[in-house]
Amino acid sequence: MQACSTNSRRCVWLAAFVVLTSGCMSERVESPTADVDAAKQLRVVLASTTAAGGGAAAAASGTGWGTLKGRFVFAGDPGAPKPLNADKDMEVCSKAGMKLLDRSLLVDPSSKGLANVVVFARKTSRVKEATPPQTPVVFDQKQCEFLSPVLAARVGQPVDVKNSDPIGHNTNIAGTAFNQLIPSGQGTVYKPESETGMPTMVTCNIHPWMKAYAVFRKDGYVAVSAADGSFTIPDLPAGEPLELQVWHERATGPNGALGLDKPELKWTPKGRFQIKIEADEVKDVGTLEVPASAIGT
Repeated sequence: MQACSTNSRRCVWLAAFVVLTSGCMSERVESPTADVDAAKQLRVVLASTTAAGGGAAAAASGTGWGTLKGRFVFAGDPGAPKPLNADKDMEVCSKAGMKLLDRSLLVDPSSKGLANVVVFARKTSRVKEATPPQTPVVFDQKQCEFLSPVLAARVGQPVDVKNSDPIGHNTNIAGTAFNQLIPSGQGTVYKPESETGMPTMVTCNIHPWMKAYAVFRKDGYVAVSAADGSFTIPDLPAGEPLELQVWHERATGPNGALGLDKPELKWTPKGRFQIKIEADEVKDVGTLEVPASAIGT
């Protein structure tokens, strides 16, 4: 009994074997023919114990692929961006005498589109392209700013880290081993080896006001909203439920989760919503209004 308490699954398997073999052992010894009925029962018992233990992933329930799209708009007044405390290498970092500004909340003046919202699938049963693309994602820095406030790439995809300034920069991606000096006019290639979960911060140790975010996903099902707030994620698994995660640098939810009042999408305060896409469908979740209360000051 003590052995059973330390390994419940082994006990269930053993019990199943004893039950199915007791009373019919003589027949099995007398004949080499497989006992089909007993084998079927044993498979049922073993399958149920495996599922209870979480040992096997659920099989994909859908077929085909579909596309998700939508657009984020800011429903409040973003106000004027605040100047950054840039106080080093000003001959390069001042943008011809202009102060560097905080870009954590970028709202298009005409369309009210909210840029740099990250949307990614939390977990998928299938991936259309098993091999990560080898086309590099460019991550440049110029005039003491990361030109991409949010970088998205697939695990294993090359990231071309560049420095277009006449001075040196350091690129430090939190939570990874990448923390390198990038000399003036040079660059290096980084291949992310693991997922980040929520986006992780990227900084320059030489110029501490420089900040961006990076998100790396194994399946590549991730998008960053454009200047007009639009986003698109193609080739998602169709015919089965999907859960998406939404993040913004200034969102007030846990770890930057963007919570919206969208009960039809089962949107949670943790920034998660659910959809189901049919094969070859382009599912448009429409305009998603982001109230000022969802964005921190």
